[in-house]
Amino acid sequence: MSQKRSVRTASLLLVLVLVATPAGATCGSAGCFLVTGTEEGLAGTGKLGFDLSYRYVDQDVKLAGSDDVSEVLAPKIDFEAGTIEPDHHREIRTQNTAVLLGVTYGLTARLTLALSLPLLQERDHQHVDEVGTAEEHFSGSDGQRGLGDLQAGVRGAFLVGERNLVMGTLMVKAPTGAYRLLDSEGAVAEPTLQPGTGSWDGIAGVQWTRLRGDGSLEWFAAGSYRRNGTNDLEYRMGGELQGSGGVRLRRGDRFEPSLQVNVRDAGRDRFLGTDVPSTGSQLWNLTPGLRFRREGGGSFYAFLQVPLHQKVNETQLAPRYGVVLGATF
Repeated sequence: MSQKRSVRTASLLLVLVLVATPAGATCGSAGCFLVTGTEEGLAGTGKLGFDLSYRYVDQDVKLAGSDDVSEVLAPKIDFEAGTIEPDHHREIRTQNTAVLLGVTYGLTARLTLALSLPLLQERDHQHVDEVGTAEEHFSGSDGQRGLGDLQAGVRGAFLVGERNLVMGTLMVKAPTGAYRLLDSEGAVAEPTLQPGTGSWDGIAGVQWTRLRGDGSLEWFAAGSYRRNGTNDLEYRMGGELQGSGGVRLRRGDRFEPSLQVNVRDAGRDRFLGTDVPSTGSQLWNLTPGLRFRREGGGSFYAFLQVPLHQKVNETQLAPRYGVVLGATF
């Protein structure tokens, strides 16, 4: 494949990702969606790689659509009764923390096995319960924590050029995390606060990178789609489309600053075949980052995610910022 054709292919991928229709994210989900330049790569034949990262997202921006509002009213999913109670509680803040382990092993120069496991998914959640009733009260103890859902699959290069690389990824997410943890009232807690989803999901992605002639500059674009299944509580998270595009600058042998734009579109959740209110959003972030490469291999990295555009269905909490810190070895 010619160099011109590979550039056109990557450009088309990025355009398709960036013009995707707005979908949505549930009120408690706000993973950091970005290209770290570590877990997306190829390991090399017979090589074992590890990536350990800490991810934090603070959600306390109250939105209706794209507009700031004074309160966010969210529904309650009553799994026992099989009903959705609209405007059940007033959302105040959700702090999302994750510790993620990524492992790669190179089967060949072009094919890598990949595994990703959230060792910790913790959500510190604050809201006012039973809004508009005599039992209205503040609750700060309904956040959940635990092991997350395991993802495993393969990553392969199907275009390798002197300056261009195009890779594809296929992953399966298994329901290894808890999804039936109880809230302070003894009922199954909000699905978006659970460490796991309880469903089998599939993820497919493509990534393109291109080096400048002297190797000091690297452009990249990536896109992925996640199709979620329905768990045995008859709840299904919305499908999720992610895209990133950016540039890395290679300054000497140690420091590698980068800048990227990340887009996340996640579909509206469904319960018992019915759309769930206050789920669905479009999030755009501007993400500066810095990597420090160690002598003998491995690296440390840091990213800061700053919202550029946020649009939600109905009213929801949106992220104020996100932080990713990690190391590879």
